[in-house]
Amino acid sequence: MSDAPAAVLGVDGGNSKTELLLASREGHVLGFARGATISHQALAAEMRGSPAQRAAEGARRLAQLARQAASEADLHAVGPFADDGIFCLAGADFPSDLRVLQAAFGTIGLVRRATVLNDAFAALRAGTEARFGVVVICGAGVNAAGIGRDGRTARFPAVGEISGDWGGSHALGMAALTAALRARDGRGASTALAELVPRHFGVGRPATLTRLLYEGRLRSGRLRELAPLVFETAMDGDGVARGIADRLADELAVMATAIARRVHLLRSSFEVVLAGGVFQTPDAAFFDRIRQQVEQQARRARLVRLEAPPVLGAALLGLDRIGQSSSDAGARLRAELRERTA
Repeated sequence: MSDAPAAVLGVDGGNSKTELLLASREGHVLGFARGATISHQALAAEMRGSPAQRAAEGARRLAQLARQAASEADLHAVGPFADDGIFCLAGADFPSDLRVLQAAFGTIGLVRRATVLNDAFAALRAGTEARFGVVVICGAGVNAAGIGRDGRTARFPAVGEISGDWGGSHALGMAALTAALRARDGRGASTALAELVPRHFGVGRPATLTRLLYEGRLRSGRLRELAPLVFETAMDGDGVARGIADRLADELAVMATAIARRVHLLRSSFEVVLAGGVFQTPDAAFFDRIRQQVEQQARRARLVRLEAPPVLGAALLGLDRIGQSSSDAGARLRAELRERTA
């Protein structure tokens, strides 16, 4: 028997925040903490240094969060806090990333056995009771991953345009600005976005917004704020805005079916988990279009919006490893974390 106080340390390390929980074999939440990003990819915007140095900083931050969670739960462990650590991290994209992250997070003494995965797999496990399926993530950017019935996995590199990606809140914002500019200067169709986009930033004309971006007086990252506006304008009947939303729906459906094909699920009954902030939109037509496009290729697929925090998936993956998640432990963990984070 191990003398570590917890069975599992589950971590969801996204590009904007980190959530961590300690869980017992029985599925009790022993400790929970939330803090800043630990992703070596995201930390590039905060600090200089090599990927290994940024990963080391992420590991240092994680250690602080783990001590916080353990202290709040009165788990005063000497040595590892848990037997198994499942660290699902944004930026764990290529084998070189995984090597750097495994070296950093696997050697700080938080757990006896550490496993680093891409954060997409936490969202997939949190969104479905099955051990297989597909997840599509649409936040600032896009990603998709899948696990087949036979355990094979597939995922996209998901590093933006250089890996063939289009979509997410930044892409929606850029498309909205493009449509506004072209409507105003005569290159494109008329759209309410021509007024709504600059108004969101307190200016009168799309060209003024372009100049603010060009001169660095407005961060390009703020274009993400326009994503809800695109959906609201589409729901109001604007054809151009609807075209942008449709383009995103089609792209997400293509990602889902491509992953399903790679893990041999197209002829199976499986769930497609939709995770990420963009999926908070109430635009029913957007979801209907994704569903219709997916079902053309995978007739037995079922779309599910992720409601649980992805950190649940990281912890469940740990319980999977020790053979506990199929018992009452998995359901207990879901219920306790839901109450904890409500």
